[in-house]
Amino acid sequence: MSDLSKRSTIYFKPDIHQALKLKAASANQSVSELVDEAVRLLMTEDQEDLAAYADRVAEKEISYEVLLNDLKKHGKI
Repeated sequence: MSDLSKRSTIYFKPDIHQALKLKAASANQSVSELVDEAVRLLMTEDQEDLAAYADRVAEKEISYEVLLNDLKKHGKI
């Protein structure tokens, strides 16, 4: 096992658990390492989403109707 240090119990549906075990074996990793990597990727995506939101928070909001009209005006729909 790697240098993972905290323990948690996670319940998977049997088919997902079987797929994880096969993936872990084929990647020469533990199921714990795969789950740790997946959680890190999700958290990275969240961080990127928050950064994108922060970059756009000052933008003017428009209604859905205005957006559709603008798309139609510019030949997008």
